[in-house]
Amino acid sequence: MIQSSLIHLNEPLVLPGNPLVKTVSRTKVPRNLNMEKLQNGYLFPEIGRRQVEHMNKCPDANLINLGIGDTTQPIPHVIATAMAEHCMALGTPKGYRGYGAEQGNKELREEIAQTIYGGLDIKGTEVFVSDGAQCDIARVQLLFGSNTTIALQDPTFPGYLDSSVIMGRSGSFDERRGEYAKIEYMRCTPDNMFFPDLSSVPRTDVIFICSPNNPTGHAASRDQLSRLVDFARSNGSIIVYDSAYAAFISDDSPRSIYEIPGAKEVAIEISSFSKFAGFTGVRLGWTVVPEELRYSNGSPVLKDFDRIICTSFNGASSIAQTGGLACLSSEGSKAIRGVIKFYMENAKIMVETFKSLGFEVFGGDNSPYVWVNFPGRRSWDVFNEILEKTNIITIPGVGFGPGGEGFIRVSSLGHREDVLEASSRLRNLLE
Repeated sequence: MIQSSLIHLNEPLVLPGNPLVKTVSRTKVPRNLNMEKLQNGYLFPEIGRRQVEHMNKCPDANLINLGIGDTTQPIPHVIATAMAEHCMALGTPKGYRGYGAEQGNKELREEIAQTIYGGLDIKGTEVFVSDGAQCDIARVQLLFGSNTTIALQDPTFPGYLDSSVIMGRSGSFDERRGEYAKIEYMRCTPDNMFFPDLSSVPRTDVIFICSPNNPTGHAASRDQLSRLVDFARSNGSIIVYDSAYAAFISDDSPRSIYEIPGAKEVAIEISSFSKFAGFTGVRLGWTVVPEELRYSNGSPVLKDFDRIICTSFNGASSIAQTGGLACLSSEGSKAIRGVIKFYMENAKIMVETFKSLGFEVFGGDNSPYVWVNFPGRRSWDVFNEILEKTNIITIPGVGFGPGGEGFIRVSSLGHREDVLEASSRLRNLLE
């Protein structure tokens, strides 16, 4: 008789969402200890959980979500039509296509290189098309060993930190400080123009930078990025640069790290169609790995990333990639600019709302996010008060790192009528 590899628990266990007491079994496989280091739930699902909890308590509430940065405006017709036609063609013998190249459609890779990085000498072969920036953040982590040291902005998008913890690059979590050991938190505040003071940052192997930054909305200046590239070059570090919101930049701030001389020798850039094209549900992004970027032994990083992509990914949807090409066409680009203008008008409404109430407000000019300071208050307390008294979802700043304590993030990616109604409710609560 074959002996079971399952260890049967004698003690009863109440399963989540099930009031019945059941006995469960477990294997002999140990849990990844790095997963146990993660604190609570990932920020955005936690916001969703609290939203559901609030609606269960107040089922008749007219909830307005200015929290998670999901887009709301329809995908421009020219882009949706291109995807629809490609989809219909798949139902014909002539138009059917199966697997494509894991690295992405050659035409789209070259179009991204020419349209997004025109004049920066980025080749189509250096562009890897994907199903979105967040997925690529995790794939890029596979390039580095567990002993790799990490630095990241504080506050910043939590995906960089959580994926680093999962990969085993952190120590234990310090509840008092709100930080993981072995992770270098580069504090970004109004005092340093939301960009780290590199003179006080120790060397790390990898530096995560997001510009325009999520959540602060700050777009790094040319001078700031030049100092960053010089810092990475002198320390032999690699920058992982997230430019997912670059299309929202309205001034002369760089839209790509590769606008800075020498960046191709030290930087990977990750970006996405999600926000500027409304592809949050379609899923399409890209990562640039320049040929010049090398490991300490001289081997090209591009070669390893190509292997990771071919091992872990079957390529982005051909339908989504057709949409990507339409986005980069002259007609598609014009339509997208109109959508971006709409969202930035929303941002202006929210910035003016909070400023008129006497709050210190950042962002909202080069980014769809508005970063509001509530001095002396805890972010979750502000989040709860606004939710309970106005039925508006925001994001507590501390969810983006300890440097976000005392702030909330407000998204402008909503419907105009919701933004106007939210403005009215906030004025009634806070004035």
